[in-house]
Amino acid sequence: MRHWGKALFGTAVTVFLLWFVLKDVDFAEVVSEISRGNIFLLLASVFVATFGFLIRALRWRILLAPVLPGTRLRSRFAGVSIGFMANNILPARVGEFARAYSLSRLEPISATAAFGSLVVERFMDGVILLLFLIIPVFTPGFPSVDALSTGAGRAMFQFAIALVVGVLVVLVVLAALPKLFVAVAERVTSVFPEGARAKTMGALHGLLESIAIMRDPKLLAAGFAWSLVFWTWHGLSFWLGMLAFGIDTGFISAIFTEAVVGFGVAVPSAPGFFGTFHFAANFALSTVYGVPEAESLAFAFAYHFGGWIPITAIGLWYAWQLGLSLGDVGAAEDQ
Repeated sequence: MRHWGKALFGTAVTVFLLWFVLKDVDFAEVVSEISRGNIFLLLASVFVATFGFLIRALRWRILLAPVLPGTRLRSRFAGVSIGFMANNILPARVGEFARAYSLSRLEPISATAAFGSLVVERFMDGVILLLFLIIPVFTPGFPSVDALSTGAGRAMFQFAIALVVGVLVVLVVLAALPKLFVAVAERVTSVFPEGARAKTMGALHGLLESIAIMRDPKLLAAGFAWSLVFWTWHGLSFWLGMLAFGIDTGFISAIFTEAVVGFGVAVPSAPGFFGTFHFAANFALSTVYGVPEAESLAFAFAYHFGGWIPITAIGLWYAWQLGLSLGDVGAAEDQ
């Protein structure tokens, strides 16, 4: 029931946002713009975006180092692929849980420890995307500061800052006071049956071990460096996709757009980030950069769907290789 509640809410958000972005636009014109797009540039952008999942898998090695150094690249890439496939086709945003659970099936690591590394990863992503949101504002070619100081733009900035700061506070507290959390947990779980107590404490230790990277400046710096590489690379895919539809506003506008989209898709939605992706991309390109809505939406729909296909297929293949059904993947949060 809990999952169905999330799914219904996310679907409502998707339907509303898709209606909102299309209500003042002739969809036939959007389709026409898509048909006139440069298919070679679009395919190049999809290739770059899909290759980015390998970069995510390379970065994950750094984040897993406090718990399990030397994990295999194939295992990490399988986990990444299954996680994003799950987000693309299953309700309730179970992708991060599915990613951690899949890795635990391939490497000697608990799902909780793997999940803890993903909390750190999301924090690093948030910091880089916040920089990509702010830096373009101070570049000479930035067209509309007013769009970011009122209404949806202001709300987006406030949401992005609150999200990054909130996760930072949680991680710092967990990393700085691990013994306190263990002591409190031991007292609370003292009334549990022995099996449940052991499982709970094991999960907590795994989580705290993975967050220990916050106390290691060398690993933390390496993680941020990989995050910068990944999001710059991913910005290239946005830039190529924009060029495919004649949106030649520069690379800086591409990293700004990916930052807006990055925070936009954090809002609950139906599987695949439908609606949130399109609203965020349209806001960045049309409201801020003044791109005609038919063009910005043509990019949003074509780039989003083009990128959706390959990682979903790769994730399904890896799930099949592991003997995981979609039901198993969907139950990863409970696991």
